[in-house]
This record gives sequence, C-alpha cells and structure tokens, in this order.
Amino acid sequence: MRLVALVAGVVCVFTVLVDAFQTIILPRRATGPVRLTRWFYLATWTPWAFFARRIRTPRDRETAFSFYGPLSLIVLLAFWAALILFGFGLIFDAIGSPFYDVRQHLGLWSDLYLSGTAIFTMGPTDAGPVDGAARWLMVLESGTGFGFLAVIMGYFPVLYGAFSRREVTISLLDARAGSPPTAAELMRRHAHEDAHEALKTLLVEWERWSAELLESHISFPLLCYFRSQHTNQSWIGALTAILDTCALLISGVQGHEARQAQLTFAMARHAMVDLSQVVSLQPLTSTEDRLPPARYNQLYGLLCEGGVSMCRDANAEARLREMRRLYEPYAEALSAYFQMALPPWTADQPHKDNWLTVARVRAGAEIANPPAEPVMAADVRSNVIDPLYDDHHEF
Repeated sequence: MRLVALVAGVVCVFTVLVDAFQTIILPRRATGPVRLTRWFYLATWTPWAFFARRIRTPRDRETAFSFYGPLSLIVLLAFWAALILFGFGLIFDAIGSPFYDVRQHLGLWSDLYLSGTAIFTMGPTDAGPVDGAARWLMVLESGTGFGFLAVIMGYFPVLYGAFSRREVTISLLDARAGSPPTAAELMRRHAHEDAHEALKTLLVEWERWSAELLESHISFPLLCYFRSQHTNQSWIGALTAILDTCALLISGVQGHEARQAQLTFAMARHAMVDLSQVVSLQPLTSTEDRLPPARYNQLYGLLCEGGVSMCRDANAEARLREMRRLYEPYAEALSAYFQMALPPWTADQPHKDNWLTVARVRAGAEIANPPAEPVMAADVRSNVIDPLYDDHHEF
C-alpha cells in the first residue's frame, strides 16, 4: 500500500511540474498524453459557457464571459498547488509519516498539513520532521513551492503584455473598419484617392499582428479565453474581418495591389487554422452561409457605390466563395467554441456618423485656406470624412 502511495505521489508531483513547464515556460504548443491544463479548461469552460449563454442581457452575458479568462488563471494556479501539496502528502505517508504533531495523531491529515506548510513556507511550531529524509523532502518541497511562485510572478506580466499588444491593434481597427469590423466598411473607408498605400500598410500591420497572435496564443493558449473590452470586438472577429478583406481583394477587386493581400491572407489563415487545432476543434461546414447571393449583391452594390472598383465578370462570386472555404469553417468552429460572434460582411445597421462635425470643421478649414493647386470638393470630402465614424460600441 505504501508503494502505491509513493508511486502515486511522485507521479502527481512530476505531472504537475511538467504541465506547468509546458504551459508557462515552453514557448511552443504543449504535447503529451497527460495535459492537466487542457483537461482543466475542458472541465471548466463548458459549464461556464453553458450558464453564461443563458444570461439575457448582451452586456451582462459578455461580462460573464470576460470573467472566465482571468479567473481560470487563478483557479489553475490553485489547482496546480493543490496537486503538488497532495503529491508530497502521499510521499510523506508512504515513508511512514516521520513527523511529530502536538495537536493530533499522525496520519494522512498530518502529512497533508506538513506538506502545505512546506509548499507555502509557513514554518509551523506545532509539527515538523523527526528524521533526515523527512527534513530533506520538506526542503525539496519548499524549494519547489518557492520556484513555482517565482515563475508565476514572472508569468503574469508576459501574459498581460501579450494581451495588451493584441488589443491595441484591434482597437485601432475600429476607426478603419467599423465596430464590429466588416470587410465592406474597411474597403469603403479606403476607397478614396491615394488610399492604396494606406490599405497596403494596414495589411502589412495585420500580417505581423497575425504572426504575433499565432506565436503568443500557441505559447499561452489561455489567452484565447481573454476577451476584448468592448462587446462587439474580439480577436476572432478582427481576424475574420481581415481574412474577409483579403479574400475580397484577391478575388474581386480591381485597382489594388493584391500581393500584400495574399501574404496577409496566408499568415492570418495560418493563425486561424493553428489556433483551432490548439483547442482540438474540427472545422464546421454545416453552418449558416455568412454571404448568401442576396447579401453578396448587397455587398457588391455597396462597394461600387463607395467607389471601389469591383471585378464585373461572372466568376467573381465563385472565386470569393472558394477563398472563403479556406478559412470560414475554422472561424465558425472558433466562434462557436469561444462564444465570440463573427462579424458580418456588411454592417447590419447604418453607423451614426457623429464624428462628421469634426470632418465639417476640417472641410471648412480646407475651403478657407485652399492649397496652391485647386482641389475638387470630392477630394476634400474623401480625404477628410471617410475615415471618421463613431460606431457606438458598448463596453
């Protein structure tokens, strides 16, 4: 019986240390048959999402979802510590409980108490080891607990730094693509003259953002559960909107440099596919079509009206559908699992352009102080008004 307790205790401690090493320190996807962190999130996220989905108010529902990421991190650390404590308690019990305890008879409860005081470096006076082996085991556990705490303290700044970098770029997309971001709005706001370079620069930035997202969220998968500060923003929604835009540029838009769109699409799709594999999701193909023919015609008309040069051949819609099949099934799987809505192709409701007041002031300044060469009124409007929108997103 003691041999069983000894083996169980050693396996418990070793498994926790390996799992914590893969989750916190190892900068790559965790592998192996025993993955405590994955089991922990599978066991906790499903019931949490089940109850959070039943909250009627969208704002309160999103708040409930947002609590899970930080709270799960705290509970995961407590889970690891509890397993280490229990593992060393089993080891102490297996070697015959070589301790004294002035408050009760020796047994498993005393072993667990001594294990707890060792891992949290409490140093009690009412109990302690009585031989050399027990003393060195307690020293080993104290060192393990101290090192565990030090690693965790260094883990938090890295985690929240990666989260902050992710969210800054998502927030910058708000003024460029609406909230939630849509491919139609992004293209329309970059349809004015001389906007090609601005759009190309934006796609370069999102290519790098996708690469950073892939690296950080594979190294720290629990970042996937951290939600944006606004209800209608998310990393899944932003990534999907960029993929929509790239697919549109590649398959059906004239007059734009498609090379950068291809590079950004490849990197963003890589991130989408790999992150779905991190949480072992299969692509979903039996979901509602995000862009049915009627919606495509609406998108086509909206972009043409906004000044975007659309391809007019009969195969444009088929090419776009082919591009969408490369990433939408993975986006749908991630959306369903993390309960983060995918953005539409076009805005469901017209945006309230409250920032147009600022645009009119600037237009007045342009008229009162004309440049050396005459500028058409349409040019002034396209350069000033198009990027300025207030989308009234909720926290």
